[in-house]
Amino acid sequence: MISTQRFTLRLTTFVIGAMCAFILIATTPAFAVQVERVVSKGGIEAWLIRDHSNPITTMKFTFRGGAALDPVGKEGLADLAASTIDEGAGDMDSNTFQQTLDARSISISFDAGLDTFQGTLRTLNKNRDKAFDMLRLALIEPRFDADPVARIRAQILSKIEQDQEDPGYQARRKAMETAFKGHPYARSSSGTLESVAQITRDDLKGFVARRFARDNLLIGVVGDIQADELKGLLDAAFSGLPAKAAPWEVAKIKPDLSAGVDITPIKVGQSAIQFAQPGISRDDPDFYTAYVLNYIVGGGTFVSRLYDEVREKRGLAYSIYSYLMPMDAGAAIMGGSGTANARAGETVATIRDVWAKFAAKGPTVSELTDAKTYLTGAFPLRFTSSSSIAATLVAMQEDGLGIDYIDKRNAFIEAVTFEDAKRVAKSLYQPDKLRFFIAGEPEGLPTE
Repeated sequence: MISTQRFTLRLTTFVIGAMCAFILIATTPAFAVQVERVVSKGGIEAWLIRDHSNPITTMKFTFRGGAALDPVGKEGLADLAASTIDEGAGDMDSNTFQQTLDARSISISFDAGLDTFQGTLRTLNKNRDKAFDMLRLALIEPRFDADPVARIRAQILSKIEQDQEDPGYQARRKAMETAFKGHPYARSSSGTLESVAQITRDDLKGFVARRFARDNLLIGVVGDIQADELKGLLDAAFSGLPAKAAPWEVAKIKPDLSAGVDITPIKVGQSAIQFAQPGISRDDPDFYTAYVLNYIVGGGTFVSRLYDEVREKRGLAYSIYSYLMPMDAGAAIMGGSGTANARAGETVATIRDVWAKFAAKGPTVSELTDAKTYLTGAFPLRFTSSSSIAATLVAMQEDGLGIDYIDKRNAFIEAVTFEDAKRVAKSLYQPDKLRFFIAGEPEGLPTE
C-alpha cells in the first residue's frame, strides 16, 4: 500500500506486509469484503475482490525474487528491466506500444523491489482483452531495443548522480550498507554508475527468462469482473510463461550493528538522520506486538514518543518516524529524521534516550490501549483505491497470511496484552545496537 523505494524495501515491507488490509478491516462490517480464490484452466491463481462501482479492472502481480538477485557487477539489472520492459514488445516498437496503451487508456507499469518484481495493470473493462494481451507481450516478448534502453539508462544514471548529493538518500544507503554488510540487501537496487553502464540487452533478456514464471507469480485483482471472465484473462496474459523460474536463494542475515554514529559529509544546512537496529521477522509470533510497539515509539505520525520528545518538546525536527522492516532474508527496525546541523547531537541524544527508556519500561497501559484502538479502526479512508486493495491481496499471499486474513487481522492486534508489550519491548529494543547514520555537516557528534 505504501511503497517503497528506489530505496525499495518491503516498507515496502512493514506497510504492505504488516499493515496490510487496514482499510478493509477498519470498514468491516460496514463494508463487507469477500476475497475469492480464482484458478484458471491453465492453473493460474489470483485473489479477487469484485467491485461493481466502476467499469474498471485493476490487477497487481508479483514475481518473487527482486534486485537482491542482481548479479555482482550488474547491480541495477532488475530496476532497469522494470523501467524498459514496457518500451516495446512483439512487433511494436516503444512509440507504437505506448501509443497503443494511451489510445485505450490502459496503464501498465513495473517496479523492482529487493525481494520482488511487481507489475500493475489498470484498464477500462471495454478494453480489458487488449490490456491483458499487451501485458502478455510485455512479459513474454519484450524487445529491449537499443534506443529506449539507452534513454532510460541515461535517466537512471542521472538520478544516481543526483543521489550522491542527497543527504537523505546517502544516510539511508549507509544504513543499509552497514546493517546488511556483505549481503545483497546492502546494495542499491538502482545500481551504481559503473554497474548500470555494464548492463546489456542480453542481461535484460536473461533476467526475464530466469525470473518470469508461473510458479513464481502472485496476483491480486479488484474490479467489475466475474470470476469466469478473469480466468480467461489470466490464461491470456500468463499461460505463455515458463512453468518454473530459475532456482534462486538469498542467504538469511541478521543485521550486525552496534551503538555509534557514522557521518557522511555533505555540504548542506540540514543533517539527514537514519537509525537502525536488528528487527523482527514477519512470521515471528511476537510480530503483532512489535508492530503495536513501533506505533507507540515512532510509527504514530503525531502521537509517538519520538514525535513528542524530538519535535513537540524540543523543536529539533519537523518530522521523525520509525518502522519495522521485515524482508524475506533479514529484518531491522529503522527510522529517520532531519535537523539543523547545529542540533544534530541533541537530536541523536534524544532519540537514544527515548529508545533506552522504552526498552527498560515499555509502554504505559494507556499508550497500549490508544495504539490498539487506532490501529484497528483509524484507517477507513486512507487506502480506498483499487490499486491499494489489489496490492494488499498480493501482500497477503507474499506473507502467507491466508485468504481469510482480512477477517482475522484485527483480532491479532486486539490479542496483544500489556504483559506481551512489556516483554517484547525489553527483548526487541536494543539501545546497545542502535546505530545512527548522518549525512550533512552535523555538530556535536564524533566521527566513528
